[in-house]
Amino acid sequence: MADSIQLGRRYQCNVCGCMILCTKPSDEMVECCDQNMELQQPRKLPSSD
Repeated sequence: MADSIQLGRRYQCNVCGCMILCTKPSDEMVECCDQNMELQQPRKLPSSD
C-alpha cells in the first residue's frame, strides 16, 4: 500500500504547500503541481500532565 492514498492521512505538496486530508482510500496517488504529494507524519499531541 506504499503507492496508494490512505484513509485519514494528510498529504502535502512540496511545491505550493497545499495540504489535503484523505477521506476515501484509493490505489491512485494524489498529485499537485505535477508531482505526487508527500505523506505527512502524525504530529505528537502535547501531554496532559
